[in-house]
Amino acid sequence: MPPHRHAYRPTVMGTRGAVTAAHPLASMAGIQILLAGGNAVDAAVAVGSTLNVVEPFMSSAGGIGLMLISRARTGERHVLDFIGRAPAAADPARCTDDELAGGPKACAVPGNLGGWLAALERFGSMDRARVLAPAIDLAENGVPLTFKNVEFFEAGRETLERSAEAQRLYLGNGDPRAGAVVTYKDLASTLRQVAEGGAEVFYRGPIARAIARAVREAGGWLTDADLAAFAPEWREPAAIAYRGWQVLSVPPPFSAFQMLETLNILEGFDLRGFGHNSVEYLHHLIEAVKLGSADRLAYAYGGDVPIRGLLSKKYAASQRGRIDRKRAAVSEGERFDPNTLPGQISEGHPASFMNEQTTHFACADATGTVVSVTQTLGVPFGSGFAVPGTGIVLNNILKWMDRDPASPNVVRPGRKAGTMMSPTQVFRDGAFSLSVGTPGSYGILQTTPQMLLNVLEFGMNIQEAIEAPRVRVYRDRKIDAESRISADARSGLAERGHDVNVIGDWSWIVGGGQGIARDPESGALMAGADPRRDGYALAI
Repeated sequence: MPPHRHAYRPTVMGTRGAVTAAHPLASMAGIQILLAGGNAVDAAVAVGSTLNVVEPFMSSAGGIGLMLISRARTGERHVLDFIGRAPAAADPARCTDDELAGGPKACAVPGNLGGWLAALERFGSMDRARVLAPAIDLAENGVPLTFKNVEFFEAGRETLERSAEAQRLYLGNGDPRAGAVVTYKDLASTLRQVAEGGAEVFYRGPIARAIARAVREAGGWLTDADLAAFAPEWREPAAIAYRGWQVLSVPPPFSAFQMLETLNILEGFDLRGFGHNSVEYLHHLIEAVKLGSADRLAYAYGGDVPIRGLLSKKYAASQRGRIDRKRAAVSEGERFDPNTLPGQISEGHPASFMNEQTTHFACADATGTVVSVTQTLGVPFGSGFAVPGTGIVLNNILKWMDRDPASPNVVRPGRKAGTMMSPTQVFRDGAFSLSVGTPGSYGILQTTPQMLLNVLEFGMNIQEAIEAPRVRVYRDRKIDAESRISADARSGLAERGHDVNVIGDWSWIVGGGQGIARDPESGALMAGADPRRDGYALAI
């Protein structure tokens, strides 16, 4: 039996603030800001920029992200979209699949830096220099590599080989070694320039010129004009009701609606009666995921997403009726494939119901402001293309588009990638209750509802909800299941036609969740972090 009820780590609690992120030093950066009198938005910018130093394979000023902000005092709830667009010169006929996977043609416009500063300008209380100071200090003076860092550095060698500058930055001191202290002087200089000159120096000043010149000379598409045109966008959250809670996440053109639709479908079943991670529960979860995934592939990339229909309760009921309670259905999988499988699940018809390796972190403060952020480079170390003199590795977000002109998600100029990032917050009677999020590419849309249901249906605390074993659904009837899921449950799924692949006890394949919950009576903040990666929660 784990030492903390059903968790191996304690739930971290405080009354003045909480931060949870994918690295302890990033969480500490946020706590430092809160202790200095900053608010949750100030802390989030400190965390996001520090992750660029301590988790450079997942986070970078050269990446993209989404932020969900709620403010208890005013009742405001906002989504900040800092997803960069495909360059104006992007052309699916002028690239290969490998060039979209990495290198100078793979990158969309970097958005993270612009997003952090837009949030700070609107809702922060500190200046740029103060919130960027923890990241600058660590980049300048050094940070020790963790054992998990070394795993990702080793796994990313092939990506880093795409540019000599990336190899110099991350492999220049020989083989990565846990405990070795590394510095990123160029990145510290870049962040100092931003602290002094703001987003202007990054998108229209000397940093922009360095990025555009390096990409152009390497044969890529990104130009000064693409960078200068970047602007974060404020949006309204997408929301559903779930058994008395209100669940909010990011709206189209992003794909969180798959996760919300999955919850809507499952609301009609007695999940608690099934039992957590039982055969019945997992089978219905998996089948609901398949239905939501089919709708994402059909509707997420076509422009006018029928979101009201997709999230309506009547549509959920019609989708629920398509689930065979005893037999696994055939799924198209996580991304577009022109080859249809026999008996493959098709999308539903929501229009008729219209009227009815990523990172995640969260910060909360004593005033009731909660900030949930998911940001990414695409894959570990993104495009593998580093810009000399800046310390920045660019993303490979165009990998999440297709070259096939028949795909609704085909590469085109100005397109925003149909990202799966889904920072999520839950409210009860208007009051904040829970924030969860995870990295994991397409798996985000499956891990997030599992963590939510662990709390909302099975009464777990936030740390238990994050640690509990998970599954992930793929093409046809294949699923991954962490080995902590019982052998009986796994064999029961196999009997229903699921092709069960057993993965490790604590596999990064099913994400690396972070979360914050609030006690409804006392208001105490409770934070949890995922041991599947370097996640760590702190509170004051």
